[in-house]
Amino acid sequence: MTAPVFEEFEPARDCDCPGCVHRRRARRRQLPGRLAQLPARRGMAVVAAVSAALGAVTPAAALPAVLPAGHPPHRQAVPGDGESATPQGPPSPLHGRGPVRPGAARTPHTTRNAIIKRAKSWVTAKVPYSMGSYWTDGYRQDCSGYVSMAWGLGSNQWTGSLAQYGVKITKSQLQPGDILLYHNAANPQDGSHVVIFGGWTDSDHTHYKVYEQTPPHTRSRTTPYPYWSNTGKYVPYRYKGLSTGSEGAEAADGKASPDFPGPDAFGSGAVNEYVTQLGQMLVARGAGPYYPEGPGPVWSEADRRATEAFQRAQGWQDAQADGLPGPRTWELLTSGRGRDIPPDAPEPAANGVPGYPGKAYFRAGQSSEYVTRLRGRLTRKGFGRFYDDDPGPRWGEADRQAVAAFQRSQGWRGGAADGSMGPETWRRLFS
Repeated sequence: MTAPVFEEFEPARDCDCPGCVHRRRARRRQLPGRLAQLPARRGMAVVAAVSAALGAVTPAAALPAVLPAGHPPHRQAVPGDGESATPQGPPSPLHGRGPVRPGAARTPHTTRNAIIKRAKSWVTAKVPYSMGSYWTDGYRQDCSGYVSMAWGLGSNQWTGSLAQYGVKITKSQLQPGDILLYHNAANPQDGSHVVIFGGWTDSDHTHYKVYEQTPPHTRSRTTPYPYWSNTGKYVPYRYKGLSTGSEGAEAADGKASPDFPGPDAFGSGAVNEYVTQLGQMLVARGAGPYYPEGPGPVWSEADRRATEAFQRAQGWQDAQADGLPGPRTWELLTSGRGRDIPPDAPEPAANGVPGYPGKAYFRAGQSSEYVTRLRGRLTRKGFGRFYDDDPGPRWGEADRQAVAAFQRSQGWRGGAADGSMGPETWRRLFS
């Protein structure tokens, strides 16, 4: 038989909520031929008649569905920083096919590395921000859909439901893969937002690496803690289904996390961006004195000594503190966790060179056997002209001038030859 003209009742043709978008798509799939292409018009009576005649559209599919309780008003995404255009749709399965059935929150097991890896995949793809669209993996392209994807929930949650999948933690407990959630229960559309914590970027824990879905697309950047606005309202959460790893030293089997570039990226002869990144992270954790000329892509003894100092700051000994970064060292550095290198940390002896005792021994008025040893070494190296008396134990201006002259003899200039006794100056002087 010839199908009659189909006219559908559409309460809001431009509504972009998941339910409305899904119903429009479903009707196009269900209606035969050209009928799905006809414009929507009012006419509920015609809908009922055609449904009965064709038997192809059920009343539930043809009539507008009732939104779940608590479904907030729709709001169009506005390009900007993401604060005012955050998602407030109801929970839904992947691809937005109807509301999620009520029940206990499922928390599939995952790892921190897996969470960050999934988060990075959207950053790389620059997934466009949308409160009504779904990415190829089925997750809604807004901030809570992004977190749902990274946590591997298998459903699209919103800022009002994500908390049930995590447990509250404190700032000091934050690790990569945790989230910072602000849900404005009084007016969910006003500022509610959620981001993924990617690790501290400074030793004072005032800034961190964020992964977030916000207009115009997914991004990662350094962000002040806890966020740019509503700073007193964000709450840290940790995913309940997280499989935590060992808190010990480097893994004996040497297996690397997806983020660890591998042992071949470091050591003698290595030249790559990871060596630079390692040095920059070590400097942020207190290894600045080991780098008189700053970190670079060529592996050096400064990288090894700085890495060893960081490892020893964690309490590791012997083979665990060999100066070569493994998965555990890399994890602690990228996450901002673990102990920083103490400013006065003594350096162990290596290759016949006495260990650097720390900067605290080489300050005005300080007396120690290290100053006496330093003066003797400078004199034997040809820099004794700065001393009027026999080398003694008290650090003074003559020592600073002698050290500066030695540093200039190494080719250092400017601030690198300021007379301060750092680990690299000590190593070269005693080598």
